[in-house]
Amino acid sequence: MKALTVVPLKSGSAELSEVAEPPITDGPILVETLAVGICGTDLEILSGAYGWAPPGSERLVLGHESLGRVLEAPAGGPVAPGDLVVGIVRRPDPVPCANCAVLEWDFCRNGRYTERGIKERDGYLSERYRITPDFVVKVDPALGRLGVLLEPTSVVAKAWEDVDRIGGRAHWAPGTVLVTGAGPIGVLAAMIGVERGLEVHVLDRVASGVKPDLVRALGATYHHGTVEETGLAPDVVIECTGVPSVVLDAMTHVGPGGVVCLTGVSSGGHPLTVDEGALNRSMVLENVAVVGSVNANRRHYEQAAAALAAADREVLARVVTRRVPLAQWSSALERHDDDVKVVIDVAPDSPGA
Repeated sequence: MKALTVVPLKSGSAELSEVAEPPITDGPILVETLAVGICGTDLEILSGAYGWAPPGSERLVLGHESLGRVLEAPAGGPVAPGDLVVGIVRRPDPVPCANCAVLEWDFCRNGRYTERGIKERDGYLSERYRITPDFVVKVDPALGRLGVLLEPTSVVAKAWEDVDRIGGRAHWAPGTVLVTGAGPIGVLAAMIGVERGLEVHVLDRVASGVKPDLVRALGATYHHGTVEETGLAPDVVIECTGVPSVVLDAMTHVGPGGVVCLTGVSSGGHPLTVDEGALNRSMVLENVAVVGSVNANRRHYEQAAAALAAADREVLARVVTRRVPLAQWSSALERHDDDVKVVIDVAPDSPGA
């Protein structure tokens, strides 16, 4: 079968390879891959900056944002042949640490977790894969191929859970939310905020085009420029850019008792001039909390499935701005100004998908 593979830490090594069928040791559920989303993590791996191959293998099968259809499954299990499913990315470490032992593997403390398509486990960007019942999540069939958005939605479902937990330290009735960044994570974070009945604002650098129109279609208000220029003092900021200046701007302008949740990953080498004392004073005196959030465990995937099932299908379809056939995979790596989410279609369209 065909799979998109790469030699980790070697730029330019990606290729569409012939690989063996997935071994039964991977799990009793056989899945036909329909589509896989491409994100910044994939681009980092392809650039040679990141990634680990499975033990004993030189190459890593890419892909962690999956959507597939079950071909084989044990009778009486959580999924059956024909079901649309998504595979969970992370697996607990083998020790296990205290968090992995209670299935909170997104908070693994010793770093020995593995991740499909990223760290020491082959990913989902192959024509078929196998998986165990505890790491597969059923998708509402009405979503069809939009189910490929479930994994990134799980990341923001966790971010919202973190915000709720921290906000709950006192009376918590947030009204205003600012999401920085109108990429897929930002748009999906805004979608959940709108579903919660909150006043949602989204900030990005572009002034017109697909992103502003999409944000408005979600029922949120779009801004471009700086956080300060929005004139907001939001109860919640969900930061999705990883741009250091935007992160600091968000921390400076969140409202009293507010929560800033950082989901974007910054690169180094960007020194900034900031009044650390003034920032510290403001955060302490206003009871501001800042939390980093990444990855997800099973309940976040389930929360994401519910959020997508409740979303407007026509608006949700606009999040996927480009679909690329597997044979043309390299074009999925090109950056277009109007890209939000780019998806590689592994299997052709068929009824129910």
